[in-house]
Amino acid sequence: MENRQEIMKRMKELVEILGQASRAYYQEDREIMSNLEYDALYDELVALEQKTGIVLSTSPTVSVGYEAVDELPKETHESPMLSLDKTKDREVLRSFIGNHKTLLSWKMDGLTIVLTYRNGVLEKAVTRGNGVVGEVVTNNARVFDNIPHKISFQGELILRGEAIITYSEFEKINRDIADVDARYKNPRNLCSGSVRQLNNKITAGRHVRFYAFSLVKADGADFQNSRQRQMEWLEEQGFETVEYRVVTGETLDEAMEYFAGKVAENDFPSDGLVALYDDIAYGDSLGRTAKFPRNAFAFKWADEMAETTLEEIEWSPSRTGLINPVAIFTPVELEGSTVSRASVHNISIMRKLELGIGDRIRVYKANMIIPQIGENLTRSGVKDIPECCPACHGPAVIEMVNDVESLYCRNSRCPAKAIKGFTLFVSRDAMNIDGLSEATLEKFIGHGLIGRFGDIFELEKYRDEIVQMEGFGEKSCQNLLNSIEKARKTELPRLIYALGIPNIGLSNAKVICQKFGYDLKKLRSLTREELAEADGIGPVIAGSFVDYFADEDRNRQLDHLLTHLVIQEAPRETNEQIFAGLNFVITGNVEHFANRNAVKAEIEKRGGKVTGSVTSKTNYLINNDVTSNSSKNKKAKELQIPIISENDFIRMLDELTLFP
Repeated sequence: MENRQEIMKRMKELVEILGQASRAYYQEDREIMSNLEYDALYDELVALEQKTGIVLSTSPTVSVGYEAVDELPKETHESPMLSLDKTKDREVLRSFIGNHKTLLSWKMDGLTIVLTYRNGVLEKAVTRGNGVVGEVVTNNARVFDNIPHKISFQGELILRGEAIITYSEFEKINRDIADVDARYKNPRNLCSGSVRQLNNKITAGRHVRFYAFSLVKADGADFQNSRQRQMEWLEEQGFETVEYRVVTGETLDEAMEYFAGKVAENDFPSDGLVALYDDIAYGDSLGRTAKFPRNAFAFKWADEMAETTLEEIEWSPSRTGLINPVAIFTPVELEGSTVSRASVHNISIMRKLELGIGDRIRVYKANMIIPQIGENLTRSGVKDIPECCPACHGPAVIEMVNDVESLYCRNSRCPAKAIKGFTLFVSRDAMNIDGLSEATLEKFIGHGLIGRFGDIFELEKYRDEIVQMEGFGEKSCQNLLNSIEKARKTELPRLIYALGIPNIGLSNAKVICQKFGYDLKKLRSLTREELAEADGIGPVIAGSFVDYFADEDRNRQLDHLLTHLVIQEAPRETNEQIFAGLNFVITGNVEHFANRNAVKAEIEKRGGKVTGSVTSKTNYLINNDVTSNSSKNKKAKELQIPIISENDFIRMLDELTLFP
């Protein structure tokens, strides 16, 4: 690639690819490539930039992230939060440390938070965001499991740390989600979503923990020019700090062996280590590059690779129809455990790896935890993608969704879909039937006891057979039947959600039921155009809903199910429809209501609508900071739309009249 035009073309490609990956990771809490792949592409870009002396303005080597999403207020950090230069080479790390006393600590994989205390009280919590501007999450930070609400130090204190959710808590939360396809992918994504909730009650239930790793400012405190003393002082103030070891270049190996040996046992995610000079003045004197501070360095685990042979691709159908490819390979030892399988995620990745049965592949554990295929050495090519679903033997089709090729089963009666569908049907937010786990449902379906949702309510006639099944007895069988009996009385939104209509969650079901008067007969005959009148119901959701009820067999099954159910009456409308025909937009923090959703609920039950953006159809913008120069305020002023405070809104509710 010596031709300069070719080099520039490749640099632009790398910037775009890495930009997409970073945007997905930091803004959307999803991963589109492995850490290994990202690091390789990043290093390739760095090498090309050094070779050409050219750095593109959007290069990730000079930027530190992406703008925060709009749902939470933004705030500029007092001190920019830069990324750290990194290496996977221990000798490079040793060279950085040299003879300097250095703190070597875990590089936790969560969400970085900046806390500010004044007069001994937590005043503010802000996410890292793009390193310059973050999102204000103060209310959520207050319900972290281990953050002190008050400290003895009365001056201004600013510190940084990582919010994380432990593996054990992550697994517990996922176990409570009946729909396997809806479970969280990893602790980092769960933590990010939990910290950035608009309702901190949800955050509190996720048991987020905070570990301090850096002190930015503490007015009047004397730390004897030592980062170690800062960490000790933070512990004295009641903070949990990230575990660290004091090292020099000579003692690095012992500490590295300690961390490497412990990483697999940790209950928290970590993607490496951080080295920070203890001498504060010396470290600060080094300054920083455009992207990195010079007083710290990150070490990422050099993923242990093992070469093995791909023996087969196992295709695993899901409730949604997606058939996931899973690589099965000759078992190998990695990071202290035996692994023999790794998810390949989709056909696009298979094609990229040119993955064929019998290929010699190199596998590793991403962050020493999740098995991944890192490289295909023989690249024989993708062959034998199944034409039939392995569960039902119906047609399997390759479809392109969001620029990704995946395999789907389109048979509505596929047993794999049935099992997942039944699991959703009995889940807590749906019919809420205790005692019907996925394994039990699979057993009942296999024995022919249930084939339709309504059959669950006829299980009494199989009592004798159920009692004889493994895991059941008289008491457990009776408990199950009692739970089924209790579930006969339900609400229409729960029933609609329980049917498993693609793209229809409980919240969408509530919106649709409310819009059309809780009339099930009406719901079953809606058109796409009619559904589009409901707030938040776009063409995809409308299409899924209409298509579901256009299926004759599904309607017959629903008719059978309805013979067993008692649908409760629709909620009575107790409020005058004073907001009928009015559109509201809500932005910023609220003080009197629990959250913005609570304000939205008050508007909707009085006939109004709440939208996400200010347009010519907006009647009121609710913002406690009436004079701010936010984009929504500017748009409202431009369109001459009234900007009202929360108190103004409450006065509207009290007076039951609209003021000019």
